[in-house]
Amino acid sequence: METRTDVIETRTVVAEFVGTLLLVFFAVGSAVLGARYIGTTGIALAFGFTLVALTYALGRVSGSHLNPAITLGVLLARRIELRAAIEYWLAQLLGAIAGAALLLLLAKQVPDLEISGSFGSNGYGDRSAVGMEAGGAFLAEVMLTLLLVYVYLSVTRTVSVGGLEPLPIGLTLAVVTLVGVPLTGASVNPARSLGPGMFAGGDAMEQYWLFLIAPLVGGALAAVVHRFTHADLGAEGIGLGPAGPKTAAGLETAESPNKAPGQDEGAD
Repeated sequence: METRTDVIETRTVVAEFVGTLLLVFFAVGSAVLGARYIGTTGIALAFGFTLVALTYALGRVSGSHLNPAITLGVLLARRIELRAAIEYWLAQLLGAIAGAALLLLLAKQVPDLEISGSFGSNGYGDRSAVGMEAGGAFLAEVMLTLLLVYVYLSVTRTVSVGGLEPLPIGLTLAVVTLVGVPLTGASVNPARSLGPGMFAGGDAMEQYWLFLIAPLVGGALAAVVHRFTHADLGAEGIGLGPAGPKTAAGLETAESPNKAPGQDEGAD
């Protein structure tokens, strides 16, 4: 018989996998399939609107991180436990790879579409639209990710995300994408960079180290800044405040006064 722990763990992991898959397929897909028609502004809006929609759909299940940098920020803010964070990271990376594979399958159906060496991947040097070198690209990715994760932590107080909270999160992703596309292609998400990078060819994976490390640094710095600016507000996340028994993933069970993401009303 499936236990409630199993149900909650499965829901959160599947939500992060599916959400990251869809984010890569649709948002990166806007750059791969429609850049010549919608331009940088359209790509930025595609990223932002996709994240808003997915956060409304999945925010109450997993928090809709869909980004290892956000998960790191949430972990450092002590809203989830390490085991849950590791599960999120694995689901996000695998989801991004699956989303990129599906996008590649679709892109191959478009006649004369050139995807080799690009495919919505991120880069610096000759792979940057403005020729930004590694140092500048690293700083840009740190600062762009810092803003995204800082806003996420500031507008949410629990693991669950709902109400109007998805709007500023999605709008922030649109802004950082609009700024970041000419610089690095706007990663701010190691999973988003990994999936397309694996299928892009060329130097995409050789440069991936920057788009793995810089966003994580930005996410960690965001958690530190948030702790100073919002310290007096407290938190109602996993492992903090009044809490009932925890599942193995760190999510609260039905006996807790704070319900966990993915938990149904009136569940036994």
